[in-house]
Amino acid sequence: MNFSYFIAKRYLISKKTHNIINIISGISVAGITIGTMALIVVLSVFNGFENLVESLFSTFNPDILITPKEGKTFQKNEFPSDLIKKIPGVIYYTEVVEENALIKQNSKQHIIRIKGVSKDFQKMSNLDSMMIDGDFQLKSNNNNYAVLGAGVAYFLGFSLSDFSDPFTIYVPRRTSGTGINFANAFNEKLIYASGIFSVQQDFDVKYVIVPIDFARDLLEYKNEVTSIELGLDKNANIINIQKEIQELLGEVYSVKNQFQQQELLYKIMKSEKWAIFLILSFILIIATFNIIGSLSMLILDKKKDISVLHALGANKKLIKRIFLTEGLMISLFGAVFGLVFGFIICWLQKEFGLISLGNGEGTFVINAYPVKMSVFDFIYVFITVFVIGFVAAWLPVKQISKKYIKQKLA
Repeated sequence: MNFSYFIAKRYLISKKTHNIINIISGISVAGITIGTMALIVVLSVFNGFENLVESLFSTFNPDILITPKEGKTFQKNEFPSDLIKKIPGVIYYTEVVEENALIKQNSKQHIIRIKGVSKDFQKMSNLDSMMIDGDFQLKSNNNNYAVLGAGVAYFLGFSLSDFSDPFTIYVPRRTSGTGINFANAFNEKLIYASGIFSVQQDFDVKYVIVPIDFARDLLEYKNEVTSIELGLDKNANIINIQKEIQELLGEVYSVKNQFQQQELLYKIMKSEKWAIFLILSFILIIATFNIIGSLSMLILDKKKDISVLHALGANKKLIKRIFLTEGLMISLFGAVFGLVFGFIICWLQKEFGLISLGNGEGTFVINAYPVKMSVFDFIYVFITVFVIGFVAAWLPVKQISKKYIKQKLA
């Protein structure tokens, strides 16, 4: 067994001359354990929320979104759709027409984003799994139907239990002036609702999904498309496919993956996660001050041992290593205990949902705080605790030679 480790272990577990040293050492281990556990739990919860947000946005946002860099629309017959569909990994191809509009039913109205989609949209988005009322149905017996976001339905006071009145959707005319009659400035079409979906507030309060031919008629389009949405195989390499599509289309089109479609949101979430990591790391640094106090008092308590070891041939480097090893052992014990307890708490939360969100009345998408543990988080936390513990142990240890070897044995 390594000599410095053997002596350090004895110093750590043996009873000291002053019992307060044992107490401070125990407090040091407990403080690091709690700090490490808090880091693991908080990072895992942030991972859980990030994963939840990704899953919600992936329900509505496509794997790949293609839009024109200039202008609002492009002609679908000028787009190389056949080449895109032949790319390995592309399994869904959806044409989309989007525009701002006004929806009205009886005396209530609301500004919306009308989204006309082709038939692949339902399979690609899995939006039918997010329906809270009715069914996801856009066509039936050549009749057009709309699917409303929950926020839109709320502002209109709409419920599928009362579907006798259709909605009227208004958009500005593109091909004629208003003249003296302001009503002629708008196109309007009637449509019934088949269901209500709820994904995320940003989508729920503004989107109404309709068939693409209905949207084209309303907007006076023929073959225009505002975007192309692609669904990829779950095992496909999204980055490689994105690059291949961008090279095929050139600089005329913008090709974005899911992260880039909500880039600001994901960056904010990442920033919040690492900001919390830094804050808890500072708290962990404060907790390691106990190591400095514990080692300083231990060095004072073992002055005679230092003199004896030096007289028996131990050099300054070995004596320093003994106390540095003890400081690292305190940090490592705290880190290991914290990682284990953090893992247990996260596992219990994931399996049993011990801590719920809200009052449990279903006002949230999920009932309990989401948790997703990452091996990299455990590695980062362990390295952070080790570095902080090493610095905390090194500060008092570096003074040993000056205070006790030269002066006591001179």
